[in-house]
Amino acid sequence: MKKMTIRILIVVIMATSWYSLNLSAQNRVTSSQILTEAQKSIISIAALTAKGDLQALKPALNKGLDAGLTINEIREVLVHLYAYCGFPRSIRGLQTFMEVLDERKNKGIHDKTGRDASPIIQEPGKYERGKRVLGELTKLPQDLPLSGYGAFAPVIDTFLKEHLFADIFERDVLTYPQRQLVTISVLSTIGGAEPMLRSHFGICLNVGLTPGQLNEFIEIIYSTIGVKEAENARAVLNEMLGNRVIKQKETILRPAPVFARGEKINSNNFTGTVWLNMFGATDSTLHARIGNVTFEPGARTNWHSHPGGQILLITEGKGYYQAKGESPRLLRTGDYVEIAPDVVHWHGAAPDSEFVHIAISLNTDKGGVIWLDPVSDDEYKIDR
Repeated sequence: MKKMTIRILIVVIMATSWYSLNLSAQNRVTSSQILTEAQKSIISIAALTAKGDLQALKPALNKGLDAGLTINEIREVLVHLYAYCGFPRSIRGLQTFMEVLDERKNKGIHDKTGRDASPIIQEPGKYERGKRVLGELTKLPQDLPLSGYGAFAPVIDTFLKEHLFADIFERDVLTYPQRQLVTISVLSTIGGAEPMLRSHFGICLNVGLTPGQLNEFIEIIYSTIGVKEAENARAVLNEMLGNRVIKQKETILRPAPVFARGEKINSNNFTGTVWLNMFGATDSTLHARIGNVTFEPGARTNWHSHPGGQILLITEGKGYYQAKGESPRLLRTGDYVEIAPDVVHWHGAAPDSEFVHIAISLNTDKGGVIWLDPVSDDEYKIDR
């Protein structure tokens, strides 16, 4: 058995050395794309409304209509921003817009109304729809246990998903990129919201805006709102873009998977999405079962034990192993876990990382896995 384990370790080490690097393309974050006049107007309208500068807002609203924004699009901009700077600013913006429209009508200018929002399909419920939208925006799994302010005040998580990301973001009068321009304009103007601004800069990239366009956004904040707000926003943007480049380099440096994922596991013995690639059937001579197991972020096994013991060889990512009654153990690529027979335990991915290991079940002639209860969210959220 020890010889077989050594052979597997050698295969893993050799396989992880076969990959190539190409960093030059990842270092380039420039883009020839620029903001349209309509997009620039959305930024100015949102920022000036958030600031409460109604005198400057009037010409910005006129410019937006002249740039081709419809009445309904501008109205939606002013409605959207209430979620980020409050009803008073939003309502004053709407009132100012009404004045502008009356003035233009008196001058004989007939602006295009534009289309209304499409009917929203009400199934599934708002909370699930909000999770879906948030997942599309952030490109992150939304089925993980609540953490941070969401765990501290779960009702705010409900409000955000049901109202902001379902009621508001599902309205298709504005596109996701347009809504994100409104959001980062407000957050840059009000200040003191750097973590949210950083997240929404990331979402901007996810929905198709480019680093070049975001740098141009900073220039509009500079000329429309002021130097302090623009420089604060630029610092947040530069940090976010720098972190993205680092992560892209880490992705390139990351070796190709040693083994194929195999098949997705459809079993109540696991929480989250898990993939299994078994390397043949139980060996009748060595009495061992060997498989490659891939856990998506947040996924894990139930509590369980092996009558003959088990060995885990970590080949990728970050995760945890915990024996009953003991503290969880952080596992990273290259780590090794030897689990004695009949020890009740679980293992799985960290909330923010995929986790891959080779699982070797030993002495299978003594019996198969004994599955127990799922690892609860509270158990999984043990302070790490």
